[in-house]
Amino acid sequence: MSSEEIHKLRMEIAELKILCKDKEERLRQLVNDSVIFNELTNDDIARYSRQLILPNFGVKGQLKLKQTSILVVGVGGLGCPASLYLASAGCGHLGLLDYDEVDRSNLHRQTLHTESRVGMSKVLSACEALKMINPQCQINSHCVLLNSRNANEIIRSYDIVLDCSDNVPTRYLLNDTCVALGKPLISGSALQLDGQLTVYNYGEVGVCYRCLFPLPPPPEAVISCGDGGVLGAVTGVIGSLQALEAIKVALNGMGGEVLSKRLLIFDGANCSFRCVRLRGRRKDCSACSNVPLIPNNLDYEQFCGMQTSDKDYVLKLLMPAQRVSVEEYQNYLGKPHLLWDVRQSAEFEICKLRNSENVPLKTILDDSFVERFKEKLQDETLPVFILCRRGNDSQIAAQHMINKFPKHNIRDIRGGLHSWHYKIDSKFPIY
Repeated sequence: MSSEEIHKLRMEIAELKILCKDKEERLRQLVNDSVIFNELTNDDIARYSRQLILPNFGVKGQLKLKQTSILVVGVGGLGCPASLYLASAGCGHLGLLDYDEVDRSNLHRQTLHTESRVGMSKVLSACEALKMINPQCQINSHCVLLNSRNANEIIRSYDIVLDCSDNVPTRYLLNDTCVALGKPLISGSALQLDGQLTVYNYGEVGVCYRCLFPLPPPPEAVISCGDGGVLGAVTGVIGSLQALEAIKVALNGMGGEVLSKRLLIFDGANCSFRCVRLRGRRKDCSACSNVPLIPNNLDYEQFCGMQTSDKDYVLKLLMPAQRVSVEEYQNYLGKPHLLWDVRQSAEFEICKLRNSENVPLKTILDDSFVERFKEKLQDETLPVFILCRRGNDSQIAAQHMINKFPKHNIRDIRGGLHSWHYKIDSKFPIY
């Protein structure tokens, strides 16, 4: 055997030794992971001791939770408390999904985020906070906007899904995907001082979202937190209850009854809860019936007539001639006209344009509106401009007024007070 062949053989032996060493290390890691996965460590016992002693939880429950993967869609007012309690309770694999960044207006209710992380991805901000609370929890970050192209791929690797979103298209998308993949969906919502919670697609007879709402509501009937407001403590209540239901689903009820086929309604103003029984599955449901009719590539924003993000969402109710820009309205300053601000009175107190009058949208839509305001609108030549925060409620109000007073020159101001801030006066406060 030549020296060259001997050298080549030695090199092959060295490579095999390295390969064997790597495989031994991998095997050792797998064994260690298996032990940790199937047994409680001393740290687990110390960390989870107060729930381990619960009669319907115990060691088996803790191990089951450790083996469960849960996806939280939306790391905002609901997703923050939900993911906080799931990670703290020892959920073994937690997924966080959100496309948005931390904004200062989030901080009063989205308690995982901090002042120093404003502008940071919500998912990464929450991940950072949760790792400090429980470094043992494996967290997957999904910094994406959920849509029909990526939903299946993301959701299929999780056992349970939490809908902590704040928009209608995502609710339908999550429902349809969870039904198709056989995943339970824990759905929460909060607005102003009220909250709701239920569990969809649980068990063989659990209803789905489409069983109750086959078609989405009109876009103009949907009120977001950005428009209607919400108290942070209310989102904390509902988000915490979502975590509770997720743990119960993971542990097959935990000695109680999962909130399936029932809707929990929370009234924060009176601090009261009530539960209502939901109707059964629809035999003709387009999602969960024996013959589902939902196409794989359904455009949910088009189906719902609204965008997933409410930050740049604009209704399209008026003709271009029935709207003016903030620059065009500025030319009317100093000239006779009416400027009606249709925000709620509480919002009007925050900030307002000079010479504006607060006439809330609900006042304009009231049956007595024509009778109450016909004297103020006697002069048909006097221009009337309708203003709101971002240019959506003003369109609803203007459309209604144009129908009631067709001879008047009534127009809404595109983009509302946000446009005024960005295009006219950067010192004007926005919220």
